[in-house]
Amino acid sequence: MILYMQTELIKYLEDKKILILGFGVEGKSTYQFLRKHFPQKPLAIRYHKQDFKEEKEYLEKDKNLSFYTGDEYLTKMEQYDIILKSPGVSFKGMDTTNFLHKVTSQLELFLEFMPCYTIGITGTKGKSTTSSLIYKMLQDQGRKTRLLGNIGIPIFDEMEEIQKDETIVLEISSHGLEYVKKSPNIGILLNVYEEHLDHYESLEKYIEAKYNIVKYQEKNDITIFNMDNELMKQYQYHFKENDYGITIKEEKKEERKHVIYLKDNKVYQNEKLLYNAEEERKLKGNYMLNNIMFVLAVSQILQLDLAKTVQTINTFEPLEHRMEFVGTFDNVEYYNNSIATIPEATIDAIETLEKVNTLIVGGNDRGVNQTKLIHFLKESKVEHIICLPKTGEAIFEAIREDKRHTIIMVQTMEEAVKQAKTLTRKESICLLSPAASSYGYFKNFQERGRIFKELVKKEEIEE
Repeated sequence: MILYMQTELIKYLEDKKILILGFGVEGKSTYQFLRKHFPQKPLAIRYHKQDFKEEKEYLEKDKNLSFYTGDEYLTKMEQYDIILKSPGVSFKGMDTTNFLHKVTSQLELFLEFMPCYTIGITGTKGKSTTSSLIYKMLQDQGRKTRLLGNIGIPIFDEMEEIQKDETIVLEISSHGLEYVKKSPNIGILLNVYEEHLDHYESLEKYIEAKYNIVKYQEKNDITIFNMDNELMKQYQYHFKENDYGITIKEEKKEERKHVIYLKDNKVYQNEKLLYNAEEERKLKGNYMLNNIMFVLAVSQILQLDLAKTVQTINTFEPLEHRMEFVGTFDNVEYYNNSIATIPEATIDAIETLEKVNTLIVGGNDRGVNQTKLIHFLKESKVEHIICLPKTGEAIFEAIREDKRHTIIMVQTMEEAVKQAKTLTRKESICLLSPAASSYGYFKNFQERGRIFKELVKKEEIEE
């Protein structure tokens, strides 16, 4: 059954000249959605790649489709009424004056036309875990819910199945938020760190994109925000009276109507005990505890059963590539933290695991400052540091003279794992936590993590 509001979306699109900008996962989803509802409608796709044989086979059969690829795919866009942009497409360095007002997305159209209650989650790190945990919490309490967006399921893929009594959990990247002018009912800002500087004109623009998750909220909507994050404090956003602040620093408790804070290793909202952080849980460390506090805030806002919420939290398994335990081989524990694309994530992983003897680090250089990580590693007990290109080169040069650490430069993940097998002390940990993105060396962080796991297990079998 198609909702009335879904029908309104179809009517809105019906007489528009539409461009699909980008043809990755979301672009393909947009094309399929539009073709289902407008089989004969002229459409255009613009994509930076020129070699995409699999897609060409079915796109070339579409006689009402114009396709533009290569270096000029971002030209002459003002001729369209609507530009449905995929999150990964960057306008950095471009004059967007003539077409920016036409740019929209699956996310924005969903928030505009669908009457569901929405919970949106963004942050430089922690989005997927927090989104998945909120989704599981709602499921466990009998709520009708879906998890969509940046987690890997495009919104349009399930648009026609959604009913208005559902609660939709949306993982949203900064790229997905960059041009939206609608915000979800609950907007969660986990944190902001220096990242994605290859996509944005400046760090300020990156931060602005993140804040779009709450910028367009209405009076009764609620923001849950990180009170401790330095970049967020510098941005000085004016939060509403009913918004929730999250702080893990026991000594810092601002006067707000709603504050969720840590005291004596217990989590409180004002004076109400919500969670005992000393309880056994599978999401380890302060970084994960911080994510949990946001989930507890959602539980309070939606007036869920607190005991059931705590049970969900304590039994929730870490997601793949996020502090993921690969196994114990030759008396060494291996952890895959391929999701770590910034220095802060790698530092937190080392502090959480405590027994890290070997670190595999390095990846694509997107201009993120590695100084904090370098200083941390110099002072750490990590004995072996195995560096991958490109950011690993700077780490290698900065630490190579330090006699307290063995630091090695390698060119491939296979070399890194072989070295780790040889060097890592028994009864300790080897951790993959790159502190950099995967692009240019791997398809994505998932591929990087899977290859690491395969090599760890393969090497063990061959021995």
